[in-house]
Amino acid sequence: MAPKPEVHRSPVAALLYSAPIGLLGGLIGLGGAEFRLPVLAGVFGYAARRAVALNLAISLITVVSALLIRGGTLSLAPLLGLLPIVLAMITGAVSAAYVGTALVHRVSERLLERVILVFLVVVGSALIVEAFLPQDVPGLLPDALPIRVVTAVVFGLGIGLVSSLLGVAGGELIIPTLVFAFGAGIKTAGTASLLISLPTVVVGVLRHRRLGSFTDRADLTQTVAPMGAGSVIGAVAGGLFVGVVPAAALKFVLGVILIVSAVRIFRGS
Repeated sequence: MAPKPEVHRSPVAALLYSAPIGLLGGLIGLGGAEFRLPVLAGVFGYAARRAVALNLAISLITVVSALLIRGGTLSLAPLLGLLPIVLAMITGAVSAAYVGTALVHRVSERLLERVILVFLVVVGSALIVEAFLPQDVPGLLPDALPIRVVTAVVFGLGIGLVSSLLGVAGGELIIPTLVFAFGAGIKTAGTASLLISLPTVVVGVLRHRRLGSFTDRADLTQTVAPMGAGSVIGAVAGGLFVGVVPAAALKFVLGVILIVSAVRIFRGS
């Protein structure tokens, strides 16, 4: 059995890696957590289980920061019509995150790495497909509220599972789901995504903490804090430059990069 890679902690490197990831994520309206995971595992040498937990803690920093940044302009009025869907997705996502976090600690590192590989390839493929989809489309689901609520719970279960297994906030799945399945506007979907992600990530972080993922304080001070700061700085900068780079082309390129990175880092597991 191959020895575990040595963990290389460096606050400066963590900041320098996370800032451009946050920048690229900000340009396409995402937090970039799916791109941080290969860095945590491949560059810093964290085992998959620790990498997922730390990635989720960093995701919590980015979600809270995004809500605070939007605080002055955040309006819940556009969300009123979408509120039953948001609450249903939160119900499903939080439930799945609770169970999924326990699974992360029960399965072997090898199996977890294979699951991460599959999910990262799926997310990368979704980014590539989304690059070719029109932005303004009617919702695919009928207007019947019971159908929409039940479907939202099901989507939430899937999103919560991905969140817990990859350590991501889930915006890369939540936003397209709200736009294409429920017909939400892109700005409304962005706000709703943060509201859905926050309790989902909080539950995951608390579960990881209870299961002993954050006992090493150096992980928090030398990796989580600088990567969180870099991600926020990059995301804010990316938001300022939205429109400079075509989002569709960027999604395609980032999707390819994510798939290649995931295969290189986790294929041999």
